[in-house]
Amino acid sequence: MNRAGIVHLVDDDLEVRDGLSFLMRTVGLTVHSYADGLAFLEALPGLPEGCILIDIRMPHVTGLRLQERLTAAGCDWPVIVITGHGDVEACRRAFRAGAVDFLTKPIDEQVLIDAVQGALSVLADRVASRSEGTRAARLIERLSSRELEILALITDGLATKEIARKLALSPRTVDTHRAHIADKLGTTSVADMVRLRLSARDPGHR
Repeated sequence: MNRAGIVHLVDDDLEVRDGLSFLMRTVGLTVHSYADGLAFLEALPGLPEGCILIDIRMPHVTGLRLQERLTAAGCDWPVIVITGHGDVEACRRAFRAGAVDFLTKPIDEQVLIDAVQGALSVLADRVASRSEGTRAARLIERLSSRELEILALITDGLATKEIARKLALSPRTVDTHRAHIADKLGTTSVADMVRLRLSARDPGHR
């Protein structure tokens, strides 16, 4: 199954769910639909990653409340909020909670498809970022405590002699550590080291 083509549709209106599901399937997307927010939250732990289409007015858990609960749970799947009762404040709340789009019913078919494709592109970028973060973290974990200390100074822009003075080491010792760091990280580029260090700090989350 193509994870990049999955849409999770949460709407309490069966007719809307059927209509939107049919539309998205015609462009090759895989759609999982849920009658309310609670059903989606219960299923969430076992679901494949995808973008989420949430109706704003639903029983038990409103669309905005569902969105807030997903954010609190650390779920970074892109959310599109849909409503037949849109207003400025609801739109603001949706975007503050991280929504990537806000659509008002009746939704133009092409507008919806474009919004979903845009959300799936956002998801692909986030998945790639998480993969890069995980790889970077594994590389950084190979460094000793002294190498981590020197890496931090290298990525802060300090030269070998400055690092040596700061740590009371000889420049030759610093150069030896730099060589070991470069070997373990697979790069001599300071720019790459900065990128790896930053990526390892934020490897991403579901």
